[in-house]
Amino acid sequence: MRNPEMIPFAIITIFYIYVFWKVLVKAGLPGWGAIIPIYNTILVLEMAKKPWWWIFLMLIPIVNIVIVVLVMLKISANFGKGTGFGLGLLFLNFIFFPILAFGSAKYQPVE
Repeated sequence: MRNPEMIPFAIITIFYIYVFWKVLVKAGLPGWGAIIPIYNTILVLEMAKKPWWWIFLMLIPIVNIVIVVLVMLKISANFGKGTGFGLGLLFLNFIFFPILAFGSAKYQPVE
């Protein structure tokens, strides 16, 4: 093996693909979308009940920060969690997305 230091990176990457897959399935979306670039962002927007074209807003500096905050807060609300959890999804997503994936939270979209 040429780069044994890559093994932990590969394990963590596979774990987070699995976590995102489970969150998508909980939301009634195709889990395999977790491994397809750009489409997975569209699925995140769909999970937040935001229009797909917001992906273009994510390309605009400063605006993208506002959009990501709104999306994470909405995903949190759709899983029955509060604003604090939404901020956790935003800043500590490596902790809070596994909580969504393996916890008892159910996806119930809020309008």
